[in-house]
Amino acid sequence: MVARGWRLAVCGVAAAACATAQESVPAKHAGIYELSLERLADLVVTDTKIAQPLRTVTQKLETIGAEGMQRTALPQRNLAELLRYTAGQFVNPLSRNDANWGSYAGLGPKYNSYLLDGLPVDSFADAMSLDTWALEAVEVHKGPASVLYANYLSMDFAGNETPLAGITNFILRNRIEGAATRLAVGYGSYNTAETRFYLQDRRGRFSYFAGGSYERSDYTDYGLDDSWLHMERHPRYEKTRFYAKADYASADGRQQLALFAQRTDHRGDVGRPNRDFENAYETVNASYGIQLAEAWNLQLKGGYRHYDRSWEEDNYPVDLRLRERDGVRQTIVPADLTVNFAHAGDSMLTVGADYQWASYETYVTVNEVEARSKGFFLQEKYVAGRWVLRAGGRLNETRHSYDTIAGQRPGVGDKSWDSQLWSAGVRFNATPRFAVYGNVGSSFLAPAAKSVAGTIAAADAGVSGRNGQLPNPALGPEKSIGADLGFEYRNETGLALGMRAFFNRVDDAIVDNVVSRLPSQSQSVNAGRARSSGFEATLDHTVSPGFAWFANLTVADTRVTNPLDGDQDGTAIPFAPGYVANAGVTVRLLLGIVASPRLQVVGDYYDSASRSGRRKFGSYAVANLRLQSVLYERESRSLLGTLDLNNLFDRRYEMPWQFRDPGFNAFLGLELRF
Repeated sequence: MVARGWRLAVCGVAAAACATAQESVPAKHAGIYELSLERLADLVVTDTKIAQPLRTVTQKLETIGAEGMQRTALPQRNLAELLRYTAGQFVNPLSRNDANWGSYAGLGPKYNSYLLDGLPVDSFADAMSLDTWALEAVEVHKGPASVLYANYLSMDFAGNETPLAGITNFILRNRIEGAATRLAVGYGSYNTAETRFYLQDRRGRFSYFAGGSYERSDYTDYGLDDSWLHMERHPRYEKTRFYAKADYASADGRQQLALFAQRTDHRGDVGRPNRDFENAYETVNASYGIQLAEAWNLQLKGGYRHYDRSWEEDNYPVDLRLRERDGVRQTIVPADLTVNFAHAGDSMLTVGADYQWASYETYVTVNEVEARSKGFFLQEKYVAGRWVLRAGGRLNETRHSYDTIAGQRPGVGDKSWDSQLWSAGVRFNATPRFAVYGNVGSSFLAPAAKSVAGTIAAADAGVSGRNGQLPNPALGPEKSIGADLGFEYRNETGLALGMRAFFNRVDDAIVDNVVSRLPSQSQSVNAGRARSSGFEATLDHTVSPGFAWFANLTVADTRVTNPLDGDQDGTAIPFAPGYVANAGVTVRLLLGIVASPRLQVVGDYYDSASRSGRRKFGSYAVANLRLQSVLYERESRSLLGTLDLNNLFDRRYEMPWQFRDPGFNAFLGLELRF
């Protein structure tokens, strides 16, 4: 009923806003909601939540457009893999059925917030459910961004997520020029079969797109020998997606109303008789924007995210009989109101407020938690000639209500935290092709319900078959500060290079430690002070329309300092490799074949801040190859063939939580466009 009520409320508010909005007089900046694709190519939106020239952004920002997404394979079917070869990030999806446990600027997976059109989504779950065909671009906004964007109240996986290390904004298709249809089929390793469809059209001021997909696979063993993932048969799965988006723009382009909705169902088993799982993800985004006057713009956005995951547990290794069915249900409702005031040329004042409500429930171990967050933010970006100066602040309140913990009403039912955050940045455009920049900002993160309450009871520690998260009710919040300094250069021949140094410090860092491998159990702890420092270097060159290459290197030195616990003093931050190097080429060959080989080399990293309990991973190299060719083209119709050869050298490297990469796999796809 909450879901239905929210959907109806969103539609009703949006429709009323559209009906009552007043038409503005013609103005210099009118029509921003109907900019052409060519004009948008020179603008970015994540910096101030409205289209801005890239040269006015103080932080490092990279954009992955339609061609970049087309050249990138997703062997684990995870949107995070679009970022696999981006400097400063380590992308590490554990399997096609599991989340990404990567890192950002030497910090763990919860320190880079994911957005969908500017509203937060879960960087663990939603990256597994959203479809690339719904996207127009991805903006990777690096460095501290906690002023304009709030933490995401995700209580699952690694807990609440904060934009200390940056923001990844998945931007939905918005500029529909006319009718188009895409149909695709594919088949590959592990008896994997997939069908996809997509259609779009524009009728005057109204445009829309819709799509969906169905994938099934026998898959393969992706667990270590003698681990809790022990598989006796193929771990079959099937995944179904449906999504749609509608846009309405006023005649003068000053107003836009948009509504996006999607649902993903993902079910299967983990290779044992009583280890089925069934997951459902629902996402709704609604937005209304209006150009109030020549310099004023207002945006109102609201969303709905619902996660319903359930799975069976047996008594392995004692026997394989069904013991229980566990589950997690989570609903998150984010909302954002932002007003932009353009002044002094490209200068921009941004002010607004945001709100989130979240509910979190687990069973058979019963935990029921609600959380709320409200924030007020203000940021001024002043552009004076070649200088860009940025400063901002946020007032935020977070409240958690613990209704039930481990089936009992807790002694302390509510906790709240007030935080005052700040951020500043500077950019100097020395020439039209060379710029230097620097940024610094703070962050605050409250402990999530999963970390405090766990998914299993404290008495289950070490008990056979009791896989999950142990509780830690004594957890405290963490405070952080991040900074970076860098330069970027691009010349007229298509050569671009850059370097960015970063530093992050987290006080009372909340880290997930592996405390047992069989059963698989972890626990969140305050590990003292954690810091990461390092640099990323990038080089890419578009030599010609038929040949381009890139290379980048990220080096991170991380340390946990905890004088009160020698076992955690001087260890590395979990999940953050010492280095990650990427290289790739895109080249047009004979017969119109476009080859996109990619190589990634990953250094050592650990799964825990505990010196005695941690395990080392890494020091491996993985090569992937994507081959594409237009097999048929006539008038408005074309047939595109794609062959993905992943993990060419069959590197079955180990990953955290006793997962491993299954090695070489291939996938052949055909796509008809008309």
